[in-house]
Amino acid sequence: QVQLAESGGGLVQPGGSRRLSCVASGFTLGHVNIGWFRQAPGKEREGVSCISSSDVITAYIDSVKGRFTISRDNAKNTVYLQMNSLKSEDTAVYYCAADVHDCPAKKNTGTYYVAWGVYWGQGTQVTVSS
Repeated sequence: QVQLAESGGGLVQPGGSRRLSCVASGFTLGHVNIGWFRQAPGKEREGVSCISSSDVITAYIDSVKGRFTISRDNAKNTVYLQMNSLKSEDTAVYYCAADVHDCPAKKNTGTYYVAWGVYWGQGTQVTVSS
């Protein structure tokens, strides 16, 4: 059974760090492109970052550049999102998604991102608050 499972979310204070994990089962994660997305209450889903099967990284949100880093560990069939210097506006449910199609080339609409990912995890809540 093909599945993606996110973990690592939780409550973190502003300025803190969190590492999210996206573990794949039923397929080899290294053969596909993996994106991290997030959705805050009342807002559309937005792309955070995407890593291709050849490790080309695309970032979509200027506000997280330099703070968030996507990486993969093919031996563990896992993609990570390291989040540093967290801010309250980073509060959202974070999702990972997999697709054989190229990572979205640029920032796009929530509808586009949802359509892009063939497989989606259930999401993990990240709350940044003091």
